[in-house]
Amino acid sequence: MNIFDRIAGRIADPEATAIETREGARITYSGLVARSGRMANALVALGVAPGDRVAVQVEKSVEALILYLAAVRAGAVFLPLNTAYTPAEVEYFLTDAEPRIFVCDPARAEALRAAAEQAGARVLTLDAAGQGSLSDAAADRPEDFATVPRGEDDLAALLYTSGTTGRSKGAMLSHGNLASNALALVEAWRFTARDVLIHALPIFHTHGLFVATNVVLLSGASMIFLPKFDPSAIFAAMPRATVLMGVPTFYVRLLADARLDRETTRGMRLFISGSAPLLADTHRAWAERTGHAILERYGMTETNMNSSNPYEGERIAGTVGLPLPGVEILVTNPETGAPLPQGEIGMVEVRGPNVFQGYWRMPEKTAAELRGNGFFITGDLGRLDERGYLQIVGRGKDLIITGGFNVYPKEVETEIDALPGVVESAVIGLPHPDFGEGVTAVVVPSGTPALTEAAILTPLESRLAKFKLPKRVVFLDELPRNTMGKVQKNLLRDRFAGLYRG
Repeated sequence: MNIFDRIAGRIADPEATAIETREGARITYSGLVARSGRMANALVALGVAPGDRVAVQVEKSVEALILYLAAVRAGAVFLPLNTAYTPAEVEYFLTDAEPRIFVCDPARAEALRAAAEQAGARVLTLDAAGQGSLSDAAADRPEDFATVPRGEDDLAALLYTSGTTGRSKGAMLSHGNLASNALALVEAWRFTARDVLIHALPIFHTHGLFVATNVVLLSGASMIFLPKFDPSAIFAAMPRATVLMGVPTFYVRLLADARLDRETTRGMRLFISGSAPLLADTHRAWAERTGHAILERYGMTETNMNSSNPYEGERIAGTVGLPLPGVEILVTNPETGAPLPQGEIGMVEVRGPNVFQGYWRMPEKTAAELRGNGFFITGDLGRLDERGYLQIVGRGKDLIITGGFNVYPKEVETEIDALPGVVESAVIGLPHPDFGEGVTAVVVPSGTPALTEAAILTPLESRLAKFKLPKRVVFLDELPRNTMGKVQKNLLRDRFAGLYRG
Protein backbone atom coordinates (compact mmCIF):
# COMPACT_ATOMS: atom_id res chain seq x y z
CA MET A 1 0.00 0.00 0.00
CA ASN A 2 1.17 3.54 -0.78
CA ILE A 3 2.41 5.07 2.48
CA PHE A 4 0.23 8.11 1.83
CA ASP A 5 -2.87 5.89 1.82
CA ARG A 6 -1.80 4.59 5.23
CA ILE A 7 -1.51 8.16 6.50
CA ALA A 8 -4.84 9.20 5.01
CA GLY A 9 -6.54 6.10 6.39
CA ARG A 10 -5.47 6.96 9.93
CA ILE A 11 -6.71 10.57 9.95
CA ALA A 12 -9.32 10.62 12.72
CA ASP A 13 -9.99 14.38 12.64
CA PRO A 14 -9.42 16.09 9.28
CA GLU A 15 -9.54 19.51 10.94
CA ALA A 16 -6.89 18.69 13.55
CA THR A 17 -3.60 20.57 13.17
CA ALA A 18 -0.90 18.60 11.39
CA ILE A 19 1.73 21.35 11.13
CA GLU A 20 2.25 24.61 12.94
CA THR A 21 4.99 26.95 11.72
CA ARG A 22 7.21 29.11 13.87
CA GLU A 23 5.18 32.11 12.69
CA GLY A 24 1.96 30.51 13.97
CA ALA A 25 0.43 29.39 10.66
CA ARG A 26 -1.51 26.11 10.99
CA ILE A 27 -2.09 23.44 8.36
CA THR A 28 -4.79 20.90 9.13
CA TYR A 29 -4.75 17.30 7.99
CA SER A 30 -7.40 18.12 5.39
CA GLY A 31 -5.26 21.03 4.23
CA LEU A 32 -2.25 18.75 3.96
CA VAL A 33 -4.23 16.31 1.80
CA ALA A 34 -5.48 19.14 -0.40
CA ARG A 35 -2.11 20.82 -0.85
CA SER A 36 -0.31 17.55 -1.54
CA GLY A 37 -3.04 16.76 -4.07
CA ARG A 38 -2.38 19.98 -5.94
CA MET A 39 1.34 19.32 -5.88
CA ALA A 40 0.88 15.72 -7.06
CA ASN A 41 -1.24 16.94 -9.98
CA ALA A 42 1.52 19.41 -10.84
CA LEU A 43 4.15 16.67 -10.80
CA VAL A 44 2.08 14.49 -13.14
CA ALA A 45 1.53 17.45 -15.47
CA LEU A 46 5.31 17.92 -15.53
CA GLY A 47 5.71 14.36 -16.79
CA VAL A 48 6.36 12.44 -13.57
CA ALA A 49 5.24 8.82 -13.88
CA PRO A 50 5.25 6.02 -11.29
CA GLY A 51 8.84 4.97 -10.57
CA ASP A 52 10.36 8.25 -11.76
CA ARG A 53 12.77 9.94 -9.40
CA VAL A 54 12.04 13.41 -8.02
CA ALA A 55 15.33 14.90 -6.79
CA VAL A 56 15.16 17.77 -4.32
CA GLN A 57 17.80 20.09 -2.85
CA VAL A 58 15.92 22.85 -1.07
CA GLU A 59 15.80 24.60 2.29
CA LYS A 60 13.38 23.26 4.89
CA SER A 61 9.83 24.53 4.45
CA VAL A 62 6.27 23.28 4.74
CA GLU A 63 6.08 23.25 0.95
CA ALA A 64 9.16 21.00 0.79
CA LEU A 65 7.43 18.54 3.12
CA ILE A 66 4.31 18.67 0.98
CA LEU A 67 6.50 17.90 -2.03
CA TYR A 68 7.58 14.64 -0.35
CA LEU A 69 3.95 13.65 0.23
CA ALA A 70 3.02 14.63 -3.32
CA ALA A 71 5.86 12.61 -4.83
CA VAL A 72 4.88 9.39 -3.03
CA ARG A 73 1.19 10.04 -3.86
CA ALA A 74 2.17 10.21 -7.53
CA GLY A 75 4.05 6.91 -7.22
CA ALA A 76 7.40 8.63 -7.73
CA VAL A 77 10.64 7.94 -5.87
CA PHE A 78 11.59 10.85 -3.62
CA LEU A 79 15.29 11.75 -3.59
CA PRO A 80 16.20 14.39 -0.96
CA LEU A 81 19.69 15.88 -1.12
CA ASN A 82 21.65 17.55 1.64
CA THR A 83 21.62 21.33 1.19
CA ALA A 84 25.36 21.39 1.90
CA TYR A 85 26.21 19.32 -1.19
CA THR A 86 28.29 21.19 -3.74
CA PRO A 87 27.36 21.41 -7.44
CA ALA A 88 29.97 18.73 -8.20
CA GLU A 89 28.40 16.37 -5.66
CA VAL A 90 24.88 17.10 -6.90
CA GLU A 91 26.01 16.36 -10.45
CA TYR A 92 27.02 12.85 -9.38
CA PHE A 93 23.65 12.16 -7.71
CA LEU A 94 21.68 13.45 -10.69
CA THR A 95 23.78 11.50 -13.18
CA ASP A 96 23.38 8.34 -11.11
CA ALA A 97 19.66 8.64 -10.29
CA GLU A 98 18.45 10.19 -13.59
CA PRO A 99 15.46 11.98 -12.04
CA ARG A 100 12.53 13.22 -14.08
CA ILE A 101 12.62 16.58 -12.30
CA PHE A 102 15.08 18.34 -10.04
CA VAL A 103 13.84 20.93 -7.55
CA CYS A 104 16.37 23.36 -6.12
CA ASP A 105 16.66 26.78 -4.52
CA PRO A 106 16.25 29.58 -7.08
CA ALA A 107 19.69 30.94 -6.13
CA ARG A 108 21.33 27.67 -7.21
CA ALA A 109 19.28 26.95 -10.32
CA GLU A 110 21.70 28.34 -12.89
CA ALA A 111 24.74 26.66 -11.32
CA LEU A 112 22.97 23.30 -11.39
CA ARG A 113 20.91 23.54 -14.56
CA ALA A 114 23.48 22.09 -16.96
CA ALA A 115 24.12 19.02 -14.80
CA ALA A 116 20.40 18.46 -14.29
CA GLU A 117 19.54 18.74 -17.96
CA GLN A 118 22.42 16.48 -18.93
CA ALA A 119 20.93 13.88 -16.58
CA GLY A 120 17.56 14.32 -18.28
CA ALA A 121 15.92 16.28 -15.46
CA ARG A 122 13.71 19.32 -15.75
CA VAL A 123 14.70 22.06 -13.27
CA LEU A 124 12.13 23.70 -10.99
CA THR A 125 12.64 25.95 -7.99
CA LEU A 126 11.45 26.22 -4.40
CA ASP A 127 12.88 28.65 -1.84
CA ALA A 128 12.91 28.70 1.97
CA ALA A 129 9.54 30.47 1.98
CA GLY A 130 7.99 27.75 -0.19
CA GLN A 131 7.90 29.98 -3.28
CA GLY A 132 9.21 29.18 -6.75
CA SER A 133 8.31 27.77 -10.12
CA LEU A 134 7.13 24.48 -8.56
CA SER A 135 4.70 26.14 -6.14
CA ASP A 136 3.52 28.32 -9.04
CA ALA A 137 2.87 25.19 -11.10
CA ALA A 138 0.81 23.69 -8.26
CA ALA A 139 -1.18 26.81 -7.37
CA ASP A 140 -3.97 26.34 -9.93
CA ARG A 141 -4.10 22.55 -9.93
CA PRO A 142 -7.12 20.71 -8.51
CA GLU A 143 -6.96 19.38 -4.95
CA ASP A 144 -8.38 15.97 -5.82
CA PHE A 145 -5.81 13.37 -6.74
CA ALA A 146 -6.18 9.61 -6.94
CA THR A 147 -3.11 8.37 -5.06
CA VAL A 148 -1.21 5.89 -7.22
CA PRO A 149 -1.41 2.35 -5.76
CA ARG A 150 1.97 0.99 -4.72
CA GLY A 151 3.04 -2.41 -3.45
CA GLU A 152 5.00 -2.99 -0.27
CA ASP A 153 8.24 -3.47 -2.26
CA ASP A 154 7.73 -0.57 -4.67
CA LEU A 155 10.22 2.23 -4.11
CA ALA A 156 9.15 5.33 -2.21
CA ALA A 157 12.54 6.96 -1.68
CA LEU A 158 16.17 6.89 -2.72
CA LEU A 159 18.62 8.18 -0.11
CA TYR A 160 22.33 8.41 -0.77
CA THR A 161 24.79 7.39 1.91
CA SER A 162 27.52 9.81 2.89
CA GLY A 163 30.19 8.09 0.84
CA THR A 164 32.96 8.49 3.43
CA THR A 165 34.64 5.31 2.19
CA GLY A 166 34.15 5.78 -1.52
CA ARG A 167 31.40 6.44 -4.01
CA SER A 168 28.03 7.32 -2.47
CA LYS A 169 25.42 4.56 -2.68
CA GLY A 170 21.70 5.09 -3.22
CA ALA A 171 19.69 3.14 -0.64
CA MET A 172 16.35 2.05 -2.11
CA LEU A 173 13.54 2.34 0.46
CA SER A 174 10.09 0.95 -0.26
CA HIS A 175 6.62 2.00 0.86
CA GLY A 176 6.60 -1.06 3.10
CA ASN A 177 9.98 -0.16 4.62
CA LEU A 178 8.84 3.34 5.56
CA ALA A 179 5.35 2.45 6.78
CA SER A 180 6.33 -0.58 8.86
CA ASN A 181 9.10 1.28 10.62
CA ALA A 182 7.05 4.38 11.40
CA LEU A 183 4.19 2.26 12.76
CA ALA A 184 6.62 0.31 14.96
CA LEU A 185 7.93 3.61 16.35
CA VAL A 186 4.41 4.93 16.98
CA GLU A 187 3.88 1.89 19.17
CA ALA A 188 7.33 1.87 20.81
CA TRP A 189 7.27 5.56 21.68
CA ARG A 190 3.53 5.70 22.58
CA PHE A 191 2.61 8.40 20.06
CA THR A 192 -1.04 9.53 19.99
CA ALA A 193 -3.07 12.33 18.44
CA ARG A 194 -2.44 14.33 21.63
CA ASP A 195 1.28 14.60 20.93
CA VAL A 196 3.01 17.70 19.64
CA LEU A 197 6.51 17.17 18.26
CA ILE A 198 9.12 19.92 18.11
CA HIS A 199 10.52 19.34 14.60
CA ALA A 200 13.91 21.08 14.39
CA LEU A 201 15.70 18.50 12.21
CA PRO A 202 16.55 18.82 8.50
CA ILE A 203 14.25 16.94 6.14
CA PHE A 204 16.84 15.63 3.68
CA HIS A 205 17.69 12.78 6.05
CA THR A 206 16.02 9.66 7.44
CA HIS A 207 15.76 11.14 10.95
CA GLY A 208 13.86 14.31 10.11
CA LEU A 209 11.92 13.09 7.10
CA PHE A 210 10.95 9.49 7.75
CA VAL A 211 11.20 9.12 11.52
CA ALA A 212 9.91 12.48 12.73
CA THR A 213 7.43 13.24 9.95
CA ASN A 214 5.99 9.78 9.31
CA VAL A 215 5.58 9.02 13.02
CA VAL A 216 3.63 12.24 13.54
CA LEU A 217 1.40 11.76 10.49
CA LEU A 218 0.68 8.08 11.16
CA SER A 219 -0.34 8.83 14.75
CA GLY A 220 -2.51 11.86 13.97
CA ALA A 221 -0.22 14.02 16.11
CA SER A 222 0.99 17.50 15.20
CA MET A 223 4.38 19.13 14.80
CA ILE A 224 5.80 22.56 15.48
CA PHE A 225 7.85 22.89 12.31
CA LEU A 226 11.01 24.93 12.89
CA PRO A 227 13.34 25.86 10.01
CA LYS A 228 16.39 24.79 12.03
CA PHE A 229 17.65 24.13 15.54
CA ASP A 230 17.35 27.31 17.61
CA PRO A 231 17.42 27.07 21.42
CA SER A 232 15.12 30.08 21.87
CA ALA A 233 12.57 28.59 19.50
CA ILE A 234 12.83 25.23 21.27
CA PHE A 235 12.18 26.80 24.68
CA ALA A 236 9.31 28.85 23.26
CA ALA A 237 7.69 25.67 21.89
CA MET A 238 8.12 23.45 24.96
CA PRO A 239 5.04 24.68 26.88
CA ARG A 240 2.83 23.46 24.00
CA ALA A 241 4.87 20.39 23.03
CA THR A 242 5.27 16.84 24.32
CA VAL A 243 8.20 15.38 22.34
CA LEU A 244 11.56 16.54 21.01
CA MET A 245 13.57 14.48 18.52
CA GLY A 246 17.16 15.57 18.17
CA VAL A 247 20.78 14.70 17.61
CA PRO A 248 23.27 14.76 20.51
CA THR A 249 24.39 18.28 19.57
CA PHE A 250 20.86 19.55 20.35
CA TYR A 251 21.06 18.27 23.89
CA VAL A 252 24.62 19.50 24.48
CA ARG A 253 23.64 23.01 23.37
CA LEU A 254 20.44 23.04 25.40
CA LEU A 255 22.41 21.93 28.47
CA ALA A 256 24.65 24.95 27.97
CA ASP A 257 21.58 27.23 28.22
CA ALA A 258 20.61 28.49 31.68
CA ARG A 259 16.92 28.29 30.73
CA LEU A 260 16.96 24.48 30.81
CA ASP A 261 15.50 23.12 34.03
CA ARG A 262 12.67 20.98 35.35
CA GLU A 263 10.15 23.78 34.96
CA THR A 264 10.83 24.48 31.27
CA THR A 265 10.58 20.75 30.45
CA ARG A 266 7.64 20.04 32.79
CA GLY A 267 5.09 19.45 30.01
CA MET A 268 7.35 17.25 27.88
CA ARG A 269 6.93 13.48 28.01
CA LEU A 270 9.80 12.33 25.79
CA PHE A 271 13.23 13.40 24.55
CA ILE A 272 14.68 11.20 21.78
CA SER A 273 18.25 11.22 20.48
CA GLY A 274 19.81 9.55 17.47
CA SER A 275 21.94 9.83 14.29
CA ALA A 276 25.14 9.90 16.38
CA PRO A 277 26.25 8.44 19.73
CA LEU A 278 25.07 10.28 22.83
CA LEU A 279 27.77 10.65 25.47
CA ALA A 280 26.93 9.06 28.82
CA ASP A 281 27.82 12.38 30.48
CA THR A 282 25.20 14.16 28.38
CA HIS A 283 22.63 11.53 29.35
CA ARG A 284 23.41 11.95 33.06
CA ALA A 285 23.54 15.75 32.95
CA TRP A 286 20.18 15.92 31.17
CA ALA A 287 18.54 13.68 33.75
CA GLU A 288 19.94 15.76 36.60
CA ARG A 289 18.79 19.07 35.11
CA THR A 290 15.37 18.04 33.80
CA GLY A 291 14.33 14.81 35.49
CA HIS A 292 13.96 13.22 32.04
CA ALA A 293 16.04 10.31 30.74
CA ILE A 294 16.86 10.80 27.06
CA LEU A 295 15.71 7.86 24.95
CA GLU A 296 18.49 6.83 22.57
CA ARG A 297 17.78 4.72 19.49
CA TYR A 298 19.75 3.25 16.60
CA GLY A 299 19.15 3.39 12.89
CA MET A 300 20.70 4.17 9.53
CA THR A 301 19.82 5.17 6.00
CA GLU A 302 19.45 1.58 4.79
CA THR A 303 17.13 0.41 7.58
CA ASN A 304 15.48 3.40 9.24
CA MET A 305 15.29 2.51 12.95
CA ASN A 306 16.46 -0.85 14.29
CA SER A 307 16.40 -0.57 18.08
CA SER A 308 15.34 1.74 20.87
CA ASN A 309 15.75 2.10 24.57
CA PRO A 310 12.36 1.31 26.13
CA TYR A 311 9.66 3.88 26.74
CA GLU A 312 8.76 2.04 29.92
CA GLY A 313 11.83 0.53 31.54
CA GLU A 314 15.46 1.41 32.00
CA ARG A 315 17.07 3.71 29.43
CA ILE A 316 20.71 2.80 29.73
CA ALA A 317 23.30 5.42 28.82
CA GLY A 318 25.75 4.16 26.21
CA THR A 319 23.30 1.67 24.72
CA VAL A 320 20.80 1.91 21.89
CA GLY A 321 18.31 -0.41 23.52
CA LEU A 322 16.34 -3.40 22.32
CA PRO A 323 15.27 -4.47 18.81
CA LEU A 324 12.04 -2.85 17.64
CA PRO A 325 9.00 -5.09 17.12
CA GLY A 326 9.52 -7.22 14.01
CA VAL A 327 13.26 -6.46 13.85
CA GLU A 328 15.98 -9.04 14.51
CA ILE A 329 19.53 -8.08 15.50
CA LEU A 330 22.56 -10.39 15.46
CA VAL A 331 26.18 -9.78 16.39
CA THR A 332 28.40 -11.90 14.15
CA ASN A 333 32.00 -12.72 13.43
CA PRO A 334 33.02 -10.11 10.82
CA GLU A 335 34.98 -12.70 8.81
CA THR A 336 32.71 -15.76 8.93
CA GLY A 337 29.28 -14.28 9.63
CA ALA A 338 28.72 -16.79 12.44
CA PRO A 339 26.69 -15.49 15.43
CA LEU A 340 28.85 -14.61 18.42
CA PRO A 341 28.14 -15.37 22.10
CA GLN A 342 26.47 -12.75 24.26
CA GLY A 343 28.82 -9.96 25.29
CA GLU A 344 31.34 -10.42 22.48
CA ILE A 345 32.04 -7.59 20.04
CA GLY A 346 31.28 -8.24 16.39
CA MET A 347 29.44 -7.03 13.32
CA VAL A 348 25.85 -5.88 13.83
CA GLU A 349 23.42 -7.44 11.35
CA VAL A 350 19.73 -6.56 11.03
CA ARG A 351 16.70 -8.26 9.47
CA GLY A 352 13.12 -7.04 9.29
CA PRO A 353 10.50 -5.23 7.19
CA ASN A 354 12.49 -2.01 7.72
CA VAL A 355 15.53 -3.26 5.75
CA PHE A 356 15.97 -1.59 2.38
CA GLN A 357 15.63 -3.16 -1.07
CA GLY A 358 19.29 -2.79 -2.02
CA TYR A 359 21.63 -0.20 -3.52
CA TRP A 360 20.55 1.66 -6.64
CA ARG A 361 22.25 0.21 -9.71
CA MET A 362 24.87 -1.55 -7.56
CA PRO A 363 23.96 -5.26 -7.57
CA GLU A 364 27.46 -6.35 -6.49
CA LYS A 365 27.42 -4.00 -3.49
CA THR A 366 23.91 -5.13 -2.61
CA ALA A 367 24.95 -8.79 -2.72
CA ALA A 368 27.99 -8.05 -0.54
CA GLU A 369 26.02 -6.31 2.22
CA LEU A 370 22.53 -7.87 2.05
CA ARG A 371 22.64 -11.59 2.77
CA GLY A 372 20.39 -14.11 1.05
CA ASN A 373 18.65 -14.78 4.39
CA GLY A 374 17.59 -11.13 4.62
CA PHE A 375 20.16 -9.92 7.16
CA PHE A 376 21.84 -6.61 6.33
CA ILE A 377 25.49 -6.20 7.34
CA THR A 378 25.40 -2.74 8.91
CA GLY A 379 29.12 -2.04 9.10
CA ASP A 380 28.71 -1.20 12.79
CA LEU A 381 30.52 -3.07 15.53
CA GLY A 382 28.54 -3.84 18.66
CA ARG A 383 27.67 -6.27 21.41
CA LEU A 384 24.49 -7.50 23.07
CA ASP A 385 24.38 -7.64 26.88
CA GLU A 386 22.60 -10.16 29.07
CA ARG A 387 19.33 -8.15 28.86
CA GLY A 388 19.45 -7.94 25.07
CA TYR A 389 20.46 -4.26 24.99
CA LEU A 390 22.69 -3.34 22.06
CA GLN A 391 25.81 -1.24 22.50
CA ILE A 392 27.48 0.21 19.40
CA VAL A 393 31.25 0.37 19.82
CA GLY A 394 32.18 1.87 16.44
CA ARG A 395 32.17 1.43 12.70
CA GLY A 396 33.88 -1.60 11.21
CA LYS A 397 36.05 0.73 9.16
CA ASP A 398 37.09 2.51 12.38
CA LEU A 399 38.48 -0.68 13.92
CA ILE A 400 42.18 -0.20 14.67
CA ILE A 401 44.60 -3.10 14.17
CA THR A 402 47.83 -2.27 15.94
CA GLY A 403 50.65 -4.80 16.19
CA GLY A 404 48.15 -7.55 15.36
CA PHE A 405 45.72 -6.57 18.15
CA ASN A 406 42.20 -5.24 17.60
CA VAL A 407 41.34 -1.96 19.32
CA TYR A 408 37.75 -0.74 19.43
CA PRO A 409 37.79 3.08 19.52
CA LYS A 410 34.67 3.40 21.67
CA GLU A 411 36.32 1.59 24.57
CA VAL A 412 39.24 4.02 24.59
CA GLU A 413 37.00 7.05 24.01
CA THR A 414 34.84 6.12 27.01
CA GLU A 415 37.88 6.16 29.28
CA ILE A 416 39.20 9.44 27.89
CA ASP A 417 35.81 11.17 28.05
CA ALA A 418 35.63 10.37 31.78
CA LEU A 419 38.82 12.34 32.52
CA PRO A 420 38.59 15.83 34.07
CA GLY A 421 38.87 18.60 31.51
CA VAL A 422 37.78 16.50 28.52
CA VAL A 423 34.69 17.56 26.56
CA GLU A 424 34.86 14.66 24.10
CA SER A 425 37.31 12.57 22.14
CA ALA A 426 37.72 10.60 18.94
CA VAL A 427 40.14 7.68 18.71
CA ILE A 428 41.50 6.83 15.27
CA GLY A 429 44.12 4.59 13.71
CA LEU A 430 46.91 6.27 11.73
CA PRO A 431 49.64 4.68 9.58
CA HIS A 432 52.53 3.63 11.82
CA PRO A 433 55.87 2.21 10.59
CA ASP A 434 56.18 -0.36 13.41
CA PHE A 435 52.63 -1.24 14.40
CA GLY A 436 50.73 -0.89 11.11
CA GLU A 437 48.33 1.51 12.79
CA GLY A 438 49.00 3.73 15.76
CA VAL A 439 46.18 4.32 18.23
CA THR A 440 45.70 8.09 18.29
CA ALA A 441 43.42 10.21 20.46
CA VAL A 442 41.98 13.50 19.27
CA VAL A 443 40.72 15.37 22.34
CA VAL A 444 38.55 18.46 22.78
CA PRO A 445 39.55 20.09 26.10
CA SER A 446 37.25 22.20 28.24
CA GLY A 447 40.12 24.46 29.30
CA THR A 448 39.87 23.62 32.98
CA PRO A 449 42.10 21.99 34.03
CA ALA A 450 44.67 22.57 31.30
CA LEU A 451 45.42 19.30 29.53
CA THR A 452 48.63 17.78 28.23
CA GLU A 453 49.37 14.46 26.57
CA ALA A 454 50.63 13.14 29.89
CA ALA A 455 47.44 14.23 31.66
CA ILE A 456 45.50 12.00 29.26
CA LEU A 457 47.86 9.05 29.02
CA THR A 458 48.94 8.59 32.63
CA PRO A 459 45.50 7.74 34.09
CA LEU A 460 44.77 5.43 31.13
CA GLU A 461 47.74 3.20 31.99
CA SER A 462 45.84 1.62 34.85
CA ARG A 463 42.59 1.37 32.89
CA LEU A 464 43.59 -0.06 29.50
CA ALA A 465 45.86 -2.77 28.16
CA LYS A 466 49.11 -1.36 26.86
CA PHE A 467 48.27 -2.08 23.19
CA LYS A 468 45.09 0.02 23.55
CA LEU A 469 46.89 3.10 24.87
CA PRO A 470 47.12 6.02 22.44
CA LYS A 471 50.60 6.55 21.13
CA ARG A 472 49.86 10.23 20.66
CA VAL A 473 47.23 12.70 21.84
CA VAL A 474 46.37 15.77 19.77
CA PHE A 475 44.06 18.57 20.83
CA LEU A 476 41.42 20.38 18.78
CA ASP A 477 38.86 23.05 19.64
CA GLU A 478 36.13 20.86 18.15
CA LEU A 479 35.68 17.61 16.25
CA PRO A 480 34.53 17.76 12.61
CA ARG A 481 30.91 16.65 12.24
CA ASN A 482 28.44 16.18 9.44
CA THR A 483 25.02 17.84 9.42
CA MET A 484 23.53 15.09 11.61
CA GLY A 485 26.20 15.46 14.27
CA LYS A 486 28.28 12.39 13.45
CA VAL A 487 32.01 12.79 14.01
CA GLN A 488 33.80 12.55 10.66
CA LYS A 489 36.74 10.36 11.58
CA ASN A 490 37.77 10.11 7.95
CA LEU A 491 38.62 13.83 8.02
CA LEU A 492 40.69 13.35 11.17
CA ARG A 493 42.54 10.43 9.59
CA ASP A 494 43.29 12.58 6.55
CA ARG A 495 44.39 15.54 8.64
CA PHE A 496 46.82 13.65 10.84
CA ALA A 497 47.88 10.93 8.37
CA GLY A 498 51.58 11.84 8.62
CA LEU A 499 51.78 12.02 12.41
CA TYR A 500 54.07 8.97 12.74
CA ARG A 501 56.21 9.46 9.65
CA GLY A 502 59.92 9.50 10.42
